[in-house]
Amino acid sequence: MQLTKTITKNSIRSLLLHILVLMVGLTIAHFGVTLFIQTNLGSDPYNVFVQGIYRSLQDLFPLSFLTHGYTHIFISFIVILILLVVNRSYIKIGTVLCMLFGGPIIDMFTFILKDYINETLPYIVRLIVLSVGCIILAFGMTIVIKSEAGTGPNDLVALVISDKIHKKFSLIRIIVDFTFVAVGGMFGGIFGIGTVICAFLVGPVAGIFLPINERLINKIYSRNQQ
Repeated sequence: MQLTKTITKNSIRSLLLHILVLMVGLTIAHFGVTLFIQTNLGSDPYNVFVQGIYRSLQDLFPLSFLTHGYTHIFISFIVILILLVVNRSYIKIGTVLCMLFGGPIIDMFTFILKDYINETLPYIVRLIVLSVGCIILAFGMTIVIKSEAGTGPNDLVALVISDKIHKKFSLIRIIVDFTFVAVGGMFGGIFGIGTVICAFLVGPVAGIFLPINERLINKIYSRNQQ
């Protein structure tokens, strides 16, 4: 009985630690997302899609509570529902947390930064801010991935399609991102130089941070098991 209690306590502590690491990574990643959304030079493909849907909904239903963040939650929820039908094994607690907190984190940072970082800044400054945002996004994204608590709904779309049709993830990710941009652009999402910079910068930078954060997070998890 005592052994069972110890195992349960350790399991709960381990799960909470994984969730904490994921939330740290999610907050960092969405701080980066907010930076390049605020430059108004275009954002990452998924948020071009979210922004397009958000702007269309604003035109149809001009409600004060409707924000980019809430639209992000709504779309992510729809994605999760579809994935539950396709294969629920892809859905972990981190996927739900990414859905619930990703949008509000963007809204929070938007509220904090809107008077300081916006389209009134000189173009070159906005490019620098956007590039820094991409680097921060890549850093946070690798923490989320290595948290082992789950991945965001938008990242799972390409993964599930890749697994189902047995094609390379990199190719499917490009097609999915292009689809997000195309649909988002049709609905009013901003596609610009920022989207291109994001496409070429986030992947390589994430490749640099991935092994670094993997070693760091593994050390944290190892200490927790001692």
